[in-house]
Amino acid sequence: MFPTVREVLALDPVRHGGPRVVAADGALDRPVRWVHVSEVPDIAGLLRGGELVLTTGIGLPGDDAGLRAFIADLAEVGVAGLVVELGRRYVSGVPRVMAAAARRHGLPLVELRRETPFVLITEAVHALIVDAQLAELRATEEIHQRFTELSVEGAEAAEVVRQAAELAGAPVVLENLSRRVLAYHSAGENARLLLDGWEQHSRRIQPAGRTAYHADTGWLVTMVGARGQDWGRLLLRCPASGLTSSGGPPVRLSILLERAASTLALGRLIRRDAEGLERQIHRTLLTALLDGSQPVDEVAMRARALGVGLDRRHLVGVVVRLGAQDGRGSEDGHGPAESPSPAAEGAEAAQERLRDLAEAVGLALREAGLAGLASSLDDQAVGVLLAVRDAAMADPALDAFHAALRRIRRSETSPVVVAAGTGVDGIREARRSLIEARQVAEAGRRDRRGDRVLRLPDVGLAGLLHLLREEPRLQVFVERELGPLLAYEARHPRDQLLTTLRAYLDHGRNKSAAAAAVHLSRPAFYERLARLARILDADLDSVPDCLSLHVALLALDAVRDRPPG
Repeated sequence: MFPTVREVLALDPVRHGGPRVVAADGALDRPVRWVHVSEVPDIAGLLRGGELVLTTGIGLPGDDAGLRAFIADLAEVGVAGLVVELGRRYVSGVPRVMAAAARRHGLPLVELRRETPFVLITEAVHALIVDAQLAELRATEEIHQRFTELSVEGAEAAEVVRQAAELAGAPVVLENLSRRVLAYHSAGENARLLLDGWEQHSRRIQPAGRTAYHADTGWLVTMVGARGQDWGRLLLRCPASGLTSSGGPPVRLSILLERAASTLALGRLIRRDAEGLERQIHRTLLTALLDGSQPVDEVAMRARALGVGLDRRHLVGVVVRLGAQDGRGSEDGHGPAESPSPAAEGAEAAQERLRDLAEAVGLALREAGLAGLASSLDDQAVGVLLAVRDAAMADPALDAFHAALRRIRRSETSPVVVAAGTGVDGIREARRSLIEARQVAEAGRRDRRGDRVLRLPDVGLAGLLHLLREEPRLQVFVERELGPLLAYEARHPRDQLLTTLRAYLDHGRNKSAAAAAVHLSRPAFYERLARLARILDADLDSVPDCLSLHVALLALDAVRDRPPG
């Protein structure tokens, strides 16, 4: 914002005086904050730093020690430079001791070899300073106006970042807290070079403060967030030529970056609130379809008012459910554990996870160009009633939705299960498709592949038994088939006869393979099978008996909520 000593020396009133730099010509890029005329030796105590001092020298000390002290005091207070007009006190040049002291302290010392009206110099420099300040104010006003317009328009993040980069004339990057790039604008630079190895590079940028400059990397950084919750960082690479004399970016760039960050945070809040209200209406309509609390014609009419046409459409119920977490054991030590319940992880964290999932589902619908109602169904699942033109479009639409959802959640670690019910050709049958999708998602919640949309045939017998696990007749069947063995296991847990039976049936009654699987010799394994036959009163060489026992084991897993397989 301020002119440098070098720029002041190039002004016409100064050039008229025939300036000659006699000391510290390497420090001429110091900014000049103001011009001060003085003829007293103790002026340093009245200065604040950054001034260009003009003097004829008539009031300066006459001894060498006094001149050295005068220069030292000016340097200590941080003046930009000292200009001495020759002719009144010094005729041929400034004293050598003064020049030597100025060189030692790095203080620019300039001689004016012709008489020069100081008022012309002060007017010219102050006009330059005021013009620069006005330009800075205009630039700041433009920043506020530009980002206010973007806020009102509800601009997307990419547009906000682009505008910030254009105003700054430098690259700008928006990242999330995992250092993944959400939006960027290279401002004419090579985007590949800018983003190559971004995560590693970003983690080295750790400035102190909410908005701060990281000198080692040259990036100005500010946090992005609202309501006490930050969700990203906005970074601007400051050009070296644009740094101030202190080595940092100009205030204008900090204002620009903070204003852009505020616009991004406000836009996210507005979109969340708007989407939240729309999602509440979606949830009301989906709930009405599931529990019949509103006539289906009214549901269709309200959906149509939201821009989701359900009349004369092929409808497919879809449920996206938080699946099992990898790498965590279930209570009985088998397989991956279920996603933590709200009680286990805290209500606030559970709501955040479900809200993020609902946002991802809504975004996937938009990216895939699909229409439908979408909202959370419970604390673990989001439901969608997908509306397509005809049945032939159902499978491609589901594939497009699933692919979009995977892209959106590619940085997420928690798996999800996407399940679809059988498509129907009228809203009156939509409840059946939604319920089927919900049941398939529940039965397939431990599907470990996650690369497909599950349908009813995909869940198999284990999935069917899981859906029936609350059925008393299934529980009676388990007790009738396995009750004696379960009672024996309770008294003799070290015998592991249930594990032996499971291995025998899982290996198709191949005794050698089953013995190897449980790390037993064949004689020891045969002895266990004999005990099992006596306890169960069953023929373990009989296909019908073994089939009944195998189904009972799968049903036991379902009743105990143990992962199949």
